[in-house]
Formats: sequence, C-alpha cells, structure tokens
Amino acid sequence: MQREKRMAALVQEQLSPAYYELVNESDQHAGPPGRETHFKLIAVSDFFSGLSRVERHQKVYSIFASEMTSGLHALALKLYTQNEWSQMPESKNLSSPDCSHKK
Repeated sequence: MQREKRMAALVQEQLSPAYYELVNESDQHAGPPGRETHFKLIAVSDFFSGLSRVERHQKVYSIFASEMTSGLHALALKLYTQNEWSQMPESKNLSSPDCSHKK
C-alpha cells in the first residue's frame, strides 16, 4: 500500500483534482497478491485545460516518473477537465478491460 499512498499524495499535490480515483488493479494480472504494479487513475482537474490527450498523459507520466522506474508496470489513465467531466453521461464507462494474462 506504500506505492498507492505515494501516488495519491502526488495526484493531490500536483493536479489539485476536483475528483480522482486511484485503483490498484494489480490483482487482475499474474503475480503474487499484495503487489502494486498496475494502477488506474481517473482524474478531473483544470490542470488539463488546453492540453491534448497525449500531453495530459505525458504530464501524469512525468509526475510518476520515479514510480515507473521502481516497479510500477502499468498505468491506465482517464483524464478530464471539470467541464468535460460534467458533460459526460451519468453512467460513465470507466472500467478497465479484462486482462487475459491473469493466472
């Protein structure tokens, strides 16, 4: 749970999100239980205003650079401005695809 706590602190500090959800999806992948290698981040922040989807991802990856070089294997990103988030339907489909490599 240490990586998850560090990542949550970075999200709050760097993105000042109106809403965020950080989900440890590691158990959906092969490996021993309790690891912190695969995460999904849903973040709503005006930090993303004026940035393309690629630029948003680049910014978030730069925030997590030290985690990416120390065991974070995958990071699924769903990044929105507050305006984009408010225009999405109530039934937002933010689920991750099933990983067929789980054993």
